[in-house]
Amino acid sequence: MHEKVKLGVLISGGGTTLQNFVDKIRAGTLNAEIATVISSRPNVKGLERARLAGIDRYVVSQKDHAEVDSFSQAITEILDRYKVDLVALAGFLSFYKIPQNYLGRVMNVHPALLPRHGGEGLYGARVHKAVMESGATESGCTVHFADNVYDHGPIIIQRRVPVFKDDTVQTLRKRVFEEECVAYPQAINMFAEGKLDDIAKNVGASRKK
Repeated sequence: MHEKVKLGVLISGGGTTLQNFVDKIRAGTLNAEIATVISSRPNVKGLERARLAGIDRYVVSQKDHAEVDSFSQAITEILDRYKVDLVALAGFLSFYKIPQNYLGRVMNVHPALLPRHGGEGLYGARVHKAVMESGATESGCTVHFADNVYDHGPIIIQRRVPVFKDDTVQTLRKRVFEEECVAYPQAINMFAEGKLDDIAKNVGASRKK
């Protein structure tokens, strides 16, 4: 058994991905422990989920920081304090400028098949709407190492789902999220096993938004 990955989870809303991690850890299928949860917004359900799971939680609001650098530094200081191995972006809607020593140690999940339907402003329902409007017959999710460009960085896992003609944003979102719940823990387990070391090395030098 490989050592558990110490996670720092960054959220902005309901925390459904966080809850998936908690459930998988309890079931023994995710080889990780969640050291801390950081939210970019106060009073979101994800913070309550963290509280109920007994996880230390913090709010770092972009409104309290004039610049991306100071906002990101405040987050990094918390992550450093907990000595996290891996940062999991879990519906985190603010831009986190990843410092050099965290490149290759920040993962994100995107609810579409990158490189299509990604980039600044494409998140949540907007992604699924864009997929349907493009006429695509399939969608899915992408777990990737994050760098300092929106929805960019080496892809780790993609899982695919069909797009039906009668789909709504809600039905497609539900189908994609079910695959996210499989793919993200799988990627974290691969990280724990050292299987992603070569991919992590390919995360580019820090770039500005």
